[in-house]
Amino acid sequence: MKKALFTTYLILLTFFAYSQSIADYLSTPFPTSMTASPDGTAIAWVFNDQGERNVFYAKAPDYAAKKLTDYKGDIGVDLGPLVFSPDGKTLLFVRGNGRNSNGQPANPAQLQENTDKKIYSLDLESEKSRWFSPGTSPIFSPDGQNVAYQTGGAVYLKAASDTTDSVKQLFTARGNAAMLSFSPDGKYLAFMSSRSDHSFVGLWDLEKKELKYPEASLDFDAYPAWSPDGKKLAYLRIPNILNLLPFTSIKSANPWSIRVLDIETMKAEEVWKADQGNGSVMVDDLPAVSERLWWTPSGSLVFPWEKNNWMQLYSVNPKTKEVKHLTPGEGQVEWVQTSFTKNELLVTHNIGNIDRRQVSRLDLSTFELELLSDPQTINWAPVRIENGLAWLSSNWDRPGWPMVQTYGQTKILAAELFPRNFPKKLSKPESITLKAKDGFESYGQLLLPANYDPKKKYPAVIFLHGGSRRQMLLGFNYGMYYSHTYAAQQYFASQGYIALILNYRSGIGYGMDFREEDNYGAGGASEVQDVMAAADYLAARTDVDKSKISPWGGSYGGFLTAHALSQAPEKFNVGVDIHGVHNWNNDIPVFASWYAPEKFPEMAELAFKSSPMNFVKNWKDPVLLIHGDDDRNVLFSESVELAEVLRKQGVHVEQLVFPDEVHSFLLHQNWVNAFDATFKFINKYSLAK
Repeated sequence: MKKALFTTYLILLTFFAYSQSIADYLSTPFPTSMTASPDGTAIAWVFNDQGERNVFYAKAPDYAAKKLTDYKGDIGVDLGPLVFSPDGKTLLFVRGNGRNSNGQPANPAQLQENTDKKIYSLDLESEKSRWFSPGTSPIFSPDGQNVAYQTGGAVYLKAASDTTDSVKQLFTARGNAAMLSFSPDGKYLAFMSSRSDHSFVGLWDLEKKELKYPEASLDFDAYPAWSPDGKKLAYLRIPNILNLLPFTSIKSANPWSIRVLDIETMKAEEVWKADQGNGSVMVDDLPAVSERLWWTPSGSLVFPWEKNNWMQLYSVNPKTKEVKHLTPGEGQVEWVQTSFTKNELLVTHNIGNIDRRQVSRLDLSTFELELLSDPQTINWAPVRIENGLAWLSSNWDRPGWPMVQTYGQTKILAAELFPRNFPKKLSKPESITLKAKDGFESYGQLLLPANYDPKKKYPAVIFLHGGSRRQMLLGFNYGMYYSHTYAAQQYFASQGYIALILNYRSGIGYGMDFREEDNYGAGGASEVQDVMAAADYLAARTDVDKSKISPWGGSYGGFLTAHALSQAPEKFNVGVDIHGVHNWNNDIPVFASWYAPEKFPEMAELAFKSSPMNFVKNWKDPVLLIHGDDDRNVLFSESVELAEVLRKQGVHVEQLVFPDEVHSFLLHQNWVNAFDATFKFINKYSLAK
């Protein structure tokens, strides 16, 4: 009897080991908003633990992780960023969701409460938090006495110690204010005033209560950065680009420049200007930070420039105008983080390691670049701490997690929170290169199924990322959306699929020529050729059943999935289109309010020809459509209209709709349900004879 029970126990263990669900693959808490105290003796971050978001804290010397908030449940309320006070005793955090075009904050859990963004103040000694004010983007004044923040495009100021419900607008001004920055002496607050086709850098004098726009222009003046002594204010001047259709290639424009304002005279001068051609366009989302200028202790300025096809860092001496290239090599700089030491920048990049992310230290005295991270892992969000570094790190078999290194010793933070049910055996991705029929090369990763047998023929899936300004890596991604999709591809592999992850043209990570390919997006949809190349690559493999190749993806990946099924139904089995664009002319106005197709007939014609709807009459393959109906990026009507057209053609359409959900799902359960439905839909047709 005991032997029989033991045998049954072993069978059950084996069954559970091989029957893990997609929920297990998405079970790890995802870390964001890593920040360090001004003196480098403590760090804080946010863990999103299956939808339950809380602030965590660790301090020297042992850096034991402690949860400081106690928000319960998967209720779809976002949390972050985090901001330390100058004395390190208080932590501000923003909790709540953004509003849609009707002014309604997202609320996918249908909570019967206001889910708008609010600022909270957390006392780190008592570990108690309190409501501070409605608003976003809080910053402390240099003395820590006041907090400036934004609400509805206006600037507010409130005493950090104020426990009342009172809120007071700091000044009245046209435009929408952003990029708030106190001068080092706290006398001025610099900001950007956005005004549709131009923007000003403004200065509010807190003593005189006067508002100035020292150098108003016809351009976009933005990214104000104070010199360490507060005597200078640097900013960018970016010329307007008239009627630039979003999601089309642009490699050159009227060059942008760097200007420096003398605070005493209120006179500005140009200290550097980009060359014509490569690098003349200021890219909005590279580096992916709210800053573009960093002063060195000696008075030089560090800035990003794409002169050599790669977004990298350069320096200019405002007096001599001498320019230095600081980060040579093949790869891009993606994030730049300042340090409490004032003599370094922490740089996240993929230079020399194209399929991962690395952290390096840029010395602001010598301009030497020192690699700090393990090149075999993926690393991001570094912050300098006393005697070491804290950062986030992942690998091919481990999702992102906070790490700390002091005195050369590395420690995993909050290791006890890593879920025991997370799969132990994953498929190690192989980097691949694909060539489309037009000769363009794209890249990707290939996951082989569990217990792979080269003599068998497996069904295959192609994952297509969104953006399109994204890059999938040789492991779990630094963004939660793509960490989850990588996990979903791992799940497909565990269930007997060959899983391909495609980095198609127009994505980041491979340089400007790759990202700004001439005919991508609404200018020709040339990246569809990369999807076809991926399908042909799989079909040519002897271990793939070429009748069972299925694409799936979200957002831009949904757009490409729809293109694949409408342009080449013979290559594909079925597909899953998650909040995809189907007619550029419908969705481009979401990103460019000036665009009306009837006013720009040539643009509109090309945009439609670049849309899946132009080819929809060819669509035959079954499709699953997934969408949240409070999506602020891709109109929900894109899925509604596609379903109507396909049904009229007799195409089998299944649907999964999340009420009040946004583009990047706020509810963890919606991620689980979306990927579970994706697998079941594809698997149903892959198992069919």
